[in-house]
Amino acid sequence: MKFIEIKKKDLLTIPNILCYFRLILIPVFVVLYLRADSPADYYLAAAAALIASLTDLFDGKIARKYNQITEFGKFIDPLADKLMQGAMLLVLLIRVKWMWLLVTFFVVKEGFMGIAGFLMLQKGKKLDGAKYIGKVCTTVLYSVMFILICFPSLITNYTAVVNGMLLLCAIFMMLSFVSYVMTYIHMYKEFKEEHK
Repeated sequence: MKFIEIKKKDLLTIPNILCYFRLILIPVFVVLYLRADSPADYYLAAAAALIASLTDLFDGKIARKYNQITEFGKFIDPLADKLMQGAMLLVLLIRVKWMWLLVTFFVVKEGFMGIAGFLMLQKGKKLDGAKYIGKVCTTVLYSVMFILICFPSLITNYTAVVNGMLLLCAIFMMLSFVSYVMTYIHMYKEFKEEHK
């Protein structure tokens, strides 16, 4: 089985440092949101989430532009991304009625991705970067979560709007999930063909 080869020089590239910063922002965001009791507090929590999402946007761009794509970066970037998304979903779970359905779907989707990725890695195959639909799903999820975090009055006063936003997230998660399932099935078939 081939594991990720981590080179010391790769640990301190700018994209990977941005990932570390995103990881640090996760507990900062959680504490800010859970302690929020005024509009300014919610804006501060939203600002932490926004900064985290911007690091996700820029680390990939910097890595591609300055040829700083590393195997470690391919591992830590999606990990930091999913942990931040999970934190946003979990803190909203205490305030949004149907959020538990979205959290469940997120756990199933990411659980499948983790298990399928690990199994394919054991066979010497790996997914090379995020798919387009995965990036769109991430953008939609970040946007909806940011709005709900920044404007908590939506949750209590506009239930239908909130449910519509959750449904939108669920649709994109489903499309992303199906796309990745098909990709992993294709990868597995390729592996079987190669080892006939």
